[in-house]
Amino acid sequence: MTSKKKMTLQFYRNLGKLFYAIAATDGTVKPIEIEKLKTFVKEHWLDIDDIEDVFGVDAAYQIEIVFDWLNYDEEIDVNACYNDFVSYKIEQSHLFTEEVKKLILKTGSVIAHAFSGINKSELILMAKLDMELKKSIIHELLLQQNCKRKI
Repeated sequence: MTSKKKMTLQFYRNLGKLFYAIAATDGTVKPIEIEKLKTFVKEHWLDIDDIEDVFGVDAAYQIEIVFDWLNYDEEIDVNACYNDFVSYKIEQSHLFTEEVKKLILKTGSVIAHAFSGINKSELILMAKLDMELKKSIIHELLLQQNCKRKI
């Protein structure tokens, strides 16, 4: 029997921050990056769970809402957005299943490749993200090894 993880509005909001950081890391967000994100949300993120916001709208749309809000404010620190996501991931690691991690990386990659392929700043951020998402796997493996040694 498998249990399905219950996502939260905050989960999707932090994804919006992350995807904005990926799109804006080179100093500008291109319309094609926004378009690719919105398409990807509709095609992939809406199916993750059935959680809705207070207006009865699928919570996955929070990704777009936060992304658009951050994009509107020209003074947003991209590093702060990325770091907010990482902090949330550490606090709520149980939400980041292998399926979710793969979807995060795939979404980030689609955004990064949307305009003239991936550039250096996007590549660096995507590599950081990949390592961050793998940290929990390594941590879990170490915990399992420690438990086996105690038995």
